[in-house]
Amino acid sequence: MKYREEKDSLGTLAVPEEAYFGASTQRAVNNFPVSDLRFPLTFIHSLALIKQCAAEVNRELGLLEEKLSESIAVSAREVVEGKFDDQFVVDVFQTGSGTSTNMNMNEVIASRANEIITGKKGGKIPVHPNDHVNLCQSSNDVIPSAIHICALSLIENRLVPALADLEKSLSVKAIEFKDVKKMGRTHLQDAVPIFLGQAFSGYARQMALGIQRIEAVEGRLSELALGGTAVGTGLNAHPDFSKNVIARISKYSNLNFKEAQNHFEAQGAQDAAVETSGALKTIAAGLVKICNDIRWLSSGPRCGLGEITIPSLQPGSSIMPGKINPVIPEAVIQVCAQVMGNDTAITISGQGGNFELIVMLPVIAYNLLQSIELLSSGIRILSDKCVKGIRANRQTCAASVEKSLAMATYLVPSIGYDKAAGIAKKAYETGKTIVQIVREEKILTEKEVERIFFSSNKKDYP
Repeated sequence: MKYREEKDSLGTLAVPEEAYFGASTQRAVNNFPVSDLRFPLTFIHSLALIKQCAAEVNRELGLLEEKLSESIAVSAREVVEGKFDDQFVVDVFQTGSGTSTNMNMNEVIASRANEIITGKKGGKIPVHPNDHVNLCQSSNDVIPSAIHICALSLIENRLVPALADLEKSLSVKAIEFKDVKKMGRTHLQDAVPIFLGQAFSGYARQMALGIQRIEAVEGRLSELALGGTAVGTGLNAHPDFSKNVIARISKYSNLNFKEAQNHFEAQGAQDAAVETSGALKTIAAGLVKICNDIRWLSSGPRCGLGEITIPSLQPGSSIMPGKINPVIPEAVIQVCAQVMGNDTAITISGQGGNFELIVMLPVIAYNLLQSIELLSSGIRILSDKCVKGIRANRQTCAASVEKSLAMATYLVPSIGYDKAAGIAKKAYETGKTIVQIVREEKILTEKEVERIFFSSNKKDYP
């Protein structure tokens, strides 16, 4: 491999000749060989959007020559479009402010800008990564802003639409199954009958509330730390810089961002990220409940509950022919486990603010954005590959209701709890149904039996 020499404040370093990054990035690569984890490209693109808008605004404010501004903006836009994805090489586990990744971005953009102007990549002339690309900025306000921009964008464009689609799919099934009577269960034991549609309406409501929960954090995510620079005071930044840059970010992203009400909160804490992760964890917990219910209800197909059938997507066993497993619910449950684990990492990281800066920003960014993306994808496949194809096994549902001992509950208002319990015990011992015992022993008239057990107007059914 051929190398070229690049300089930073610590000296000269050899950098791969074809690389667009410089010495600061190479030092970070050398210093942090921790994992193969990198910032999500969605984050990289959000960070580049900040640089593009900053270059344009700095020209308008008279802080940057037009030629330099234009080359920086064009270079940043190319990063946004994914043309330099392979140039962002710094490990997630790095300096806690994310400075190494901010410098990786500054160097790539400066290098490409210099190539546009001079035909040669690298170096710091005429475009300097700090003096020009990072003008009016600090890693300490840029990285938190990129987290918010990327998180809000993913929530609006991926997660909320996915949740809405799953809610709709579940609601369609709630209507489709509204007349399918089945056994309700508590403690994994027979309770009293419900309609299958009622169960699915509950799942749909969980997703509707999930949308409300995640949308509730959007106001906090929309606040950007830009303009605070190093410690929140705005040192070395033009007073109009943040306002104008944020307006451009809003325009390009089609999202409504605003300057943080308090820059010391925006940089000294990451409470909005922690709050967002908590909402994601709540959605994940709800999804696990739904997926487990689907797994139980579809268990069998002959020796389980078998009250519903889910789509058969692939062979379920390398040894047992004909076995089909609930692979989609299982995949989504694993996604949810990861999201819950990420929430713990984010919560711990959210405590990592000493004085004027959170110093666990890379871990917050990586885990928060991964959670949003995982949930978005998992919810989509659950809706498309599972829920939309669920069928009710009506005969199985009806049979379970008929033979359930919990049907004795309907006798309580007429004959009292103790007598109803005695009938349930006798039905269990004889293998007969509750209705059979009631009829054989003439405990109720036939008219009362019809009213109590078979009336279509019972209050606990819709």
